[in-house]
Amino acid sequence: MLTRQRKAILDVINSYPGHMTAEEIYLKAKQKMPTIAIGTVYRNLGVMVDAGQIRRITIPDSPDRYDRSTKPHEHLICKKCGEVHDVFITGLKDYLERQAGIEITGYNLNLEYICEKCKEEGSNEQV
Repeated sequence: MLTRQRKAILDVINSYPGHMTAEEIYLKAKQKMPTIAIGTVYRNLGVMVDAGQIRRITIPDSPDRYDRSTKPHEHLICKKCGEVHDVFITGLKDYLERQAGIEITGYNLNLEYICEKCKEEGSNEQV
């Protein structure tokens, strides 16, 4: 069942092109529904992840992010600014299954890198 609160949260996630934190989702949802509580947002995000409506991206030493795309894909995470981007590596699941000798029912893969913006900013820094 899609409650008013869950619909507001889902609308926020679907209207944003990136991967938001629960706090960011809460602040945007509060603009649409001033009475929504942060606990309601966290609880509904958990329900939506469990139902397969959205994906949770767990990043060490950083708040979880939420992804509206439930299609199998991987994530690039910039080690400097923390930006998260989708990346689709064709045939990865098949390759991993062949290598492991088992059927893989799902996985979460985060690849760390330094984005172009951070590289450019880094090259302008004085040592």
